[in-house]
Amino acid sequence: MSLYAIGDLHLHFQSELKAPGQIHGRVWKDHERKFQRYCAEMLTDADTLVLVGDHSWGKNLQQSLPDLQYISALPGRKILLRGNHDMFWEANKTPRLNELFAGKLQFLQNNYYSYQDAALVGTKGYTFEGPFYLDRRGRIIGWDEQTQKHAQKLVDREIRRLETSFEMARRDGFRRFIMFLHYPPTDILQEDSPFTRMAEQYGAEQVVYGHCHGESRFNDSIRGMHHGIRYSLVSGDCLRWVPEKLLD
Repeated sequence: MSLYAIGDLHLHFQSELKAPGQIHGRVWKDHERKFQRYCAEMLTDADTLVLVGDHSWGKNLQQSLPDLQYISALPGRKILLRGNHDMFWEANKTPRLNELFAGKLQFLQNNYYSYQDAALVGTKGYTFEGPFYLDRRGRIIGWDEQTQKHAQKLVDREIRRLETSFEMARRDGFRRFIMFLHYPPTDILQEDSPFTRMAEQYGAEQVVYGHCHGESRFNDSIRGMHHGIRYSLVSGDCLRWVPEKLLD
């Protein structure tokens, strides 16, 4: 029995719609088939797979059903986190999704799930992504402060949701935590953030996130050990569609 994670499948079985990077990036060619094959080779029904957001390009639940059915058919237990492109998942509809897909998929927001003696906690998260102003050498010399203020409001909202997840697990007796985000825990201007501080406050062992695409973006945030916590980027194109093993 093992715990795996990956994110950003960006499935589109409901239409020919694709993101520009998926049209032109070689890593995205037949990525659904590659990922399905790796899951079949690596995972068993006793394993748990956490998918950290951006599951479907569908604009609503009906359009996203073929993508969710594809995920449901993968081996093991599947836990889904909300991503910024998941239009089918309204923030207040998580309980309804868990009812609709009971026994097939589990949706992580304002709740938690267990894996052995660890609690799997998480939220979509948020991070300021610019616009940034660059000099002739490509160095950041400024940014849109109004947009940054708005981003901070979204960070505050997501921190409250993450705290709810941690506290529910802690009240139920859990002291071991694996923390999941869709967005990276810091932006490119930060060395820490409310998300990293919360991970440290609750003693999370790992922080796992996605959202960053293309080799130029893979190091936008923390990777590896930082203040005793292991940080992992698991966006699908970064992993070349091979799920990342987090725990045995």
